[in-house]
Amino acid sequence: MSFAPVAGVRPTPDRVRETLFNWLSPVIRGARCLDLYAGSGALGIEAASRGASSVVLVDSDPQVVTRLREQLALLDATAVDVVQSSVDGWLSGAAEPFDIVFLDPPFRKNLLPACTRALESGGWLAADARVYIEAESNLELELPESWELTRSKRAGQVGYHLVWCNE
Repeated sequence: MSFAPVAGVRPTPDRVRETLFNWLSPVIRGARCLDLYAGSGALGIEAASRGASSVVLVDSDPQVVTRLREQLALLDATAVDVVQSSVDGWLSGAAEPFDIVFLDPPFRKNLLPACTRALESGGWLAADARVYIEAESNLELELPESWELTRSKRAGQVGYHLVWCNE
């Protein structure tokens, strides 16, 4: 799979993806997944390949969205939809609950706090949802009170975390 040559698009490293999907293996089959700030789409596409029932990729960049749609057509990935929208715009719309959310915003833009609040309060999370967060390794996560950090690792300048939303 190739990625759109757009500044700021940084696919999750293979080693990190392998660890993440090992963490998610008990819950990925049949899950509804949301990949916010989709970029390369690697997380959402891998979720579909591992048995997720549906995946929505959200990205605001038209070039990224076009490339994702081309890749999905080549892969015949019918369980994956691509939406061109800002994450704020998407999360202000009508909510549908997801079992797994991949949250990998551009680094150093302080987008995580507003996004986690919108997910928490907007009805986007199914019961016992998991949220994967990828951010700068030195970032102190600000999570809603009902979220429990269950896994956390670092790889170079990337911190990656799995949260259980137990409301």
